Amino acid sequence: MGSVSVEDIDVDFLALIYDIIKCVERENTESAQAKRSEFQESSQKIQEFHRKLDVTRDQIRKLPGIDYSKEDQIKKLEALRKQLVLKKKLLQKYKDMCALEGVKQYLNPSNAN
Repeated sequence: MGSVSVEDIDVDFLALIYDIIKCVERENTESAQAKRSEFQESSQKIQEFHRKLDVTRDQIRKLPGIDYSKEDQIKKLEALRKQLVLKKKLLQKYKDMCALEGVKQYLNPSNAN
């Protein structure tokens, strides 16, 4: 698997944690036979939780830009903001030019191309 986006990462651990807590609570209130069964179930839930954590860690390591330092990220963000400002100015200039062309054609319809 190549690049991963933040939206692709499943960080919903609450249900697994709840299941583990439920199993542990049942272990405390049941007989010895039931406790063994619940212990196995809770062990399985904990292993599942660990697997999910490992998968999430691996996915996070694959996120683009995760290897940049904070300073590099700030520099990149500033550069992107400058680009955005320049592009907005360019778009506004283009819109103004188009608006002027429309006004010119409206005022002088005989010179329409």
